[in-house]
Amino acid sequence: MLKSGFEDFVHYLQVERGLSDNTLKSYKRDLRQYILYIEKVLQKTKWDDVVRTDIVGFLYKLKDDGKSAATIARTIASIRSFHQFLIREQLVVHDPSIHIETPKKERKLPDVLSTQDIEALLKIQGNSSLKIRNRAMLELLYATGLRVTELTSLKVSDLHLTMGFVRCLGKGSRERIVPLGEMAKEAVDDYLQHARGSLTKRKIDDNTLFVNQHGRPLSRQGFWKILKGVALESGIKKKITPHTLRHSFATHLLENGADLRSVQEMLGHEDISTTQIYTHVTKARLKDIYQSYHPRA
Repeated sequence: MLKSGFEDFVHYLQVERGLSDNTLKSYKRDLRQYILYIEKVLQKTKWDDVVRTDIVGFLYKLKDDGKSAATIARTIASIRSFHQFLIREQLVVHDPSIHIETPKKERKLPDVLSTQDIEALLKIQGNSSLKIRNRAMLELLYATGLRVTELTSLKVSDLHLTMGFVRCLGKGSRERIVPLGEMAKEAVDDYLQHARGSLTKRKIDDNTLFVNQHGRPLSRQGFWKILKGVALESGIKKKITPHTLRHSFATHLLENGADLRSVQEMLGHEDISTTQIYTHVTKARLKDIYQSYHPRA
């Protein structure tokens, strides 16, 4: 009984809500742990037998296991969505998750590169096909703030270089249009003209924008390795992830006067509160600058 409700919910998330693979994996991981606890520890077989204290007990177990407040908050959201689904589908008569409180998440400021680090990172030497591709990918990522999955999913047909924008599908298959700067346009055009053809072996039917050395679509893991290699060559000591460029994109825009709503739209954030973390980053950076340069700081 518990498993059938779970499978129905996963199908609903995948088909009706169109969630991304990564989000879907998170829901499934959270709920499998939850179901295992209900079945094995509490030995309950029907969702109508689950009460609020059962969920609280499961959350305390997560806390005892050393799970962070962010992980617990995400798990609560998964459990709530699941029980609401069971109510809507008339599989149960009550929702035990209604009054469960979400712990406050620690707002960790994202890592951001300085403009000097960005310059060093994007200064890729060499004119081999792979070097040209790497330069185009990093220029595009910093110019648009795309997520790495969005970058590796881009098609050639998503580019509109003459008009200066790129079209991408974000979380939940939401489409957005993001402007492209001149340097990114030039780097991507250089890649299309002088590198992509030799990498794809001129496969006419292949519309994937960025490919690996074997002509196949570049994976997230493949891009991660490339970024680490480029960062090492550029002499940057700071730990860099694909999201670091996204954070840097947003922070540098706000530091130079962009309004929060525009940055929210370019990042594809559904809620502006998600974007507001970058205002904290800019304030923290201003404080660092003040401490470093003011004679009486």
